[in-house]
Amino acid sequence: MSQTKTLKVRMTLFCILVGIVLAMAAVVTDHWAVLSPHMEHHNTTCEAAHFGLWRICTKRIPMDDSKTCGPITLPGEKNCSYFRHFNPGESSEIFEFTTQKEYSISAAAIAIFSLGFIIMGTICVLLSLGRKRDYLLRPAAMFYAFAGLCIFVSVEVMRQSVKRMIDSEDTVWIEYYYSWSFACACAAFVLLFLGGLALLLFSLPRMPRNPWESCMDAEPEH
Repeated sequence: MSQTKTLKVRMTLFCILVGIVLAMAAVVTDHWAVLSPHMEHHNTTCEAAHFGLWRICTKRIPMDDSKTCGPITLPGEKNCSYFRHFNPGESSEIFEFTTQKEYSISAAAIAIFSLGFIIMGTICVLLSLGRKRDYLLRPAAMFYAFAGLCIFVSVEVMRQSVKRMIDSEDTVWIEYYYSWSFACACAAFVLLFLGGLALLLFSLPRMPRNPWESCMDAEPEH
C-alpha cells in the first residue's frame, strides 16, 4: 500500500474511531428524548422525563412564571428506572411502557447488533496491522458500514417510538425534543457508514491501467 493510500486509510480509521465513541455514548446514555407533561396552572412542580434505550429518568422540577416544565437540566428530585420489559420485577406508575414496548426492544436489539459489527470490524483492523494483511481492511469496512446502518435503523425506530408515545392517550406527555444522545447516534451513523465506504474504497487494489496488467500487477503504487 502506498504512503498516500496509507494516510487516507489512517484518516478514515480516525473518523471511524470517533463514530465508535459516539455510538457507544448513544447506546449507554439515556438522553435520546426529553418529554414534558401537560401543565396545570395551580401546580408548583412538574415531572419531566428523559429516556434512552434501556431506562427512563423522571425529574420533579419547580415551575417558574412561564408555566413551562424544564429545562431538564434544572435541579430537582430525580428517579431512574429500567423499562419494565427489561426488568419485569419493577413497576411503574408514571410511564405506560406497553405503548412502545415493541419499539424499545427493537431499538435496543438493533443497537446491540451495531456494537457487534463494530467489534468484528475492530478485530479485522487489528489483524490487518500485520504484514500483507491489508485485505482484512475490506471486511472491516463492511462491518463498520453495517454498524452505521444498524444505528440508523435504531434511531428511526426510537423516533417512531417517541411519536407513538406522544400520540398515545395512555401517557401524560404532550411535548418532546430529541437530546444529545440522539445527536450522538445520528453523528455515529454518518461517520460509521461513510467511513466504512471510504475505507472499502481506499483498501481496494489499484485497477489495472493497461489491458495486459492484472490486479496483482497493478497493486504496487509509489
